[in-house]
Amino acid sequence: MKNITFSADETLIERARHQANLENTTLNELFRIWLERYVAQPAAAQQYEALMTQLAYVRAGRHYTREEMNERR
Repeated sequence: MKNITFSADETLIERARHQANLENTTLNELFRIWLERYVAQPAAAQQYEALMTQLAYVRAGRHYTREEMNERR
């Protein structure tokens, strides 16, 4: 695993450490999770586009009103 250094306001860092401690974790672990999610975003967008392309043939048959779309059954 490679180490990196980043800068932030000292007060912000202390508040973040405190919050991480309340969640029984560390800033390092939270940053690793954030970094994984950050790099996964483009893949998620591509997967969404691929799914919409696959479902392009689906038609509702008619235009539904707002009330019909929000109706609970």
